[in-house]
Amino acid sequence: TSYSGLVRVAQQSAGVGSEPEVAGLDDEVADLVLATPAAGADLPSPMADLPMGATFGSLVHAVLETADPLAADLGAELAVQIDKHAVWWPVDVPAAELAAALVPLHDTSLGPLADHLTLRHIGLADRLCELDFEFPLAGGDLCGAAPEIRLADVGRLLERHLPAGDPLAPYVDRLTDATLGGQSLRGYLSGSLDVVLRIPDPAGDGGGHRYLVADYKTNWLGDTDRPLTAADYTPDRMAEAMLHSDYPLQALLYCVVLHRFLRWRLPGYDPARHLGGVLYLFVRGMCGPDTPVTGGHPAG
Repeated sequence: TSYSGLVRVAQQSAGVGSEPEVAGLDDEVADLVLATPAAGADLPSPMADLPMGATFGSLVHAVLETADPLAADLGAELAVQIDKHAVWWPVDVPAAELAAALVPLHDTSLGPLADHLTLRHIGLADRLCELDFEFPLAGGDLCGAAPEIRLADVGRLLERHLPAGDPLAPYVDRLTDATLGGQSLRGYLSGSLDVVLRIPDPAGDGGGHRYLVADYKTNWLGDTDRPLTAADYTPDRMAEAMLHSDYPLQALLYCVVLHRFLRWRLPGYDPARHLGGVLYLFVRGMCGPDTPVTGGHPAG
């Protein structure tokens, strides 16, 4: 199964099926209506006039995967990559216009989890893009009996460890309800991480690093009757969007992926030191160096 398969919930017949060689995104909601009001500075989103939908999201993901953030002319580099990937993901936007809209997100602080670095600070040598994974869940690699583990068990772990005031704490109820929580975690999980970022560890000795999962989201979180701004991407609105779209489960699964990968590949791996967490980057709210900050966290 996959993250998308777990949240899809709909019963499907067992068996092996085929998948398209190039698949589009299926985990982004284009027209989500949020109850949390927009607040803060109405700094216009650089991507306010760009299309919505899975094709556009897939194009942005592909460009961010291959573009060199350290290029001397980042706009030109992005335009080249847009032309390259638009063959697979065509959108009705000139490459130069889309490239100009993607530059500001590279100059937006990634917040305290990434020591306020920006994507322009993290070159391709410090990125592991599109990390494909397939790993056993409860007994997926065993022929004999295995414990029966369900998503509700993950929800109980979340309840035990997540502080009550955490913005994602309400997701415990979602993970432990009968609809989602009853699903078995036996078998294998497959999928792909957008990117793993390697950043210097200020608490480390010399060349130490921390590793973070980053997931790009092109979700439109604004109202269609007014221009999209950074105020649409405050932490409270993004938390509501994540709860609505089951992104907390995605974040948990991706942390397990990174943990297992580092445990296998990094000598002296210590999760308390090296496992940096997850960044959900709602790119339409990332407006450049002047992006407003709420509670220490930049919009987007």
